[in-house]
Amino acid sequence: MLKKNYWLVLKVLIFISIAVPLGITTYEIIFLGRESVVFLGDYSAAVGFTVIIYYALLLVAGIIWVVIQLKSVFTLKNEIEKNELVHLKRQVNPHFFFNMLNNLYGIVDQDTEKAKKLILTLSEMMRYGIYEGEKKSVLLADEVNYLKQYIALHQLRYHKKVEVSFSVDTDDDKMEIMPLTFIILVENAFKHGVETLRDNAFVNMKLKVNKGIIQFEIVNNYAVDGTEAQPGIGIKNLKRRLALAYPKQHQLLLNDETAIYKAFLELKNG
Repeated sequence: MLKKNYWLVLKVLIFISIAVPLGITTYEIIFLGRESVVFLGDYSAAVGFTVIIYYALLLVAGIIWVVIQLKSVFTLKNEIEKNELVHLKRQVNPHFFFNMLNNLYGIVDQDTEKAKKLILTLSEMMRYGIYEGEKKSVLLADEVNYLKQYIALHQLRYHKKVEVSFSVDTDDDKMEIMPLTFIILVENAFKHGVETLRDNAFVNMKLKVNKGIIQFEIVNNYAVDGTEAQPGIGIKNLKRRLALAYPKQHQLLLNDETAIYKAFLELKNG
């Protein structure tokens, strides 16, 4: 209601501001027969000063109105981007968990102890994905632990030997990061790399934090089948999340060589 009244008052003031000088000019030219009009020339200094103050206040009101409108636009834009980011985060994990549950179905009868470990790890990962994944940022240490759980989960379900290395070098234990930042890259390494090879599969990961800059590199091999790898939905999702959370503060490089895939991600905090 207050906003509507504000609009009404502003419209009335604008109308008066245009109508008054236009009316005076029309009256003096048409009815008094003057060839030109010096606005306020025939009025006292007090009247002239009052008119100047009026238009100055009107100008200030106009500037305030523009600022309010711009603020509303930016607020709406930020809210839309925030909602989009939450939606994108929610898309990250579901298909992985569904696939893992299907794998569990086949393991339960074969190896009960392994199935129990898988279920426990999977439940912890689901908790992280659901609750921590909704946050704007999480501790980098928690994100690293999530990746280690993911790796352990895959190593439990594989019947083949897979060489996996993950080195972490950080100068800031309290560093924060957007949740679920690296999981797409790691998941791709296993899904499109390890699972395409019968043996000699490897995934090498390096995470380095130095002076507020986070660098994550992952290298894996894969079976060459003659088809060129195309960016999947997961990578597109990651690129969009990075654009929203780290505008002009990130770099994602993907390099697909013969049987070797490399991904490098750099984030600047602050």
